[in-house]
Amino acid sequence: MLKLEPRPQASRWWTYGSPVLALAVTVLIGLALFAALGKDPVRGLQVFFWEPIKSQYAIGELMVKATPLLLIALGLAVCFRSNVWNIGAEGQFVIGAVAAGGIALLADKTTGPWIVPAILLAGVLGGMAWAGITALLRDRFNANEILVSLMLVYVATLVLGYLVYGPWKDPMGYNFPQTKTFERVTQIPRLMQGSRVSIGLLLALASAAALWVFLFRTRAGFAQQVGGLAPAAARYAGFSSRRALWTALLVSGGAAGLAGALEVAGPIGQLTPYVPAGYGFAAIIVAFVGRLHPVGMVFSAVLMSMFYIGGELAQSRLGLPKSLTGVFQGLLLFTLLACDTLIAYRVRWVGSQGRAA
Repeated sequence: MLKLEPRPQASRWWTYGSPVLALAVTVLIGLALFAALGKDPVRGLQVFFWEPIKSQYAIGELMVKATPLLLIALGLAVCFRSNVWNIGAEGQFVIGAVAAGGIALLADKTTGPWIVPAILLAGVLGGMAWAGITALLRDRFNANEILVSLMLVYVATLVLGYLVYGPWKDPMGYNFPQTKTFERVTQIPRLMQGSRVSIGLLLALASAAALWVFLFRTRAGFAQQVGGLAPAAARYAGFSSRRALWTALLVSGGAAGLAGALEVAGPIGQLTPYVPAGYGFAAIIVAFVGRLHPVGMVFSAVLMSMFYIGGELAQSRLGLPKSLTGVFQGLLLFTLLACDTLIAYRVRWVGSQGRAA
């Protein structure tokens, strides 16, 4: 029989091997799922893992999806490493998009290119303000940041709905709940012709590099992690756990708000009720699959964007529901949690003599 036996110390190899094993198990379960739905399993895997990278345009669309996922995951990594559980990045993403959209709506034919930095800054400040509500309630009243941040997601969605159905509704939009299309000058600059990839990708990669330096090469990054994980030890060392809380949530909110600004002033080009795309929740999986490490999250963001695009293609080409995207995301998360058991435990074969003993 097989038995789980505690390891003397955590396995460094399985720390990085567990996500790979989790992906392999997810693929195997996916094969079985496609077969159960009466679809060709090989064709199903091709739609999810080959179609998104088979051409330059497809890779560009992959990067468009990966950019907000990576930005939000980087911010969440700061929170999770500080033992602050921000589950409401989706709400911060939405409010960042709303704030950026408000600035974009001020533009007209005479507005100059300066509007783009203003839009991005508005998105960052909007996300930080929304995350600041959670930080304030946790700091002053010891409210649970998980519940507060999660409930604020629904408030943010209602704020967006009020604006696009009410004061910001396009009077020439045939009664659709949406703002007018933003002026061309507000569009985030693109990296190349014929692709929707914008400078947001460069900002995301630069943010990953900056986070690596902050976490692993600065005293402030070390203090940030200690302040969240061991408040008593942090106080003894002169670090502030309160500062760690505020820093974590403001950085996370700012990153999510920036992602929202890049989304509405980039691929979408206006505010609609469909701005909440689930990126804030999917980024939680991205963060943990990437082991809360900036480099790992770059690869996991690409993988998660494959699931998004694969789900859309499976709907149009295989006749499967779009919710298949969420199924694959959930499978990856649960298989990762299961495979993480191998970090602290090892599987041993116990024979008949061992069982008798």
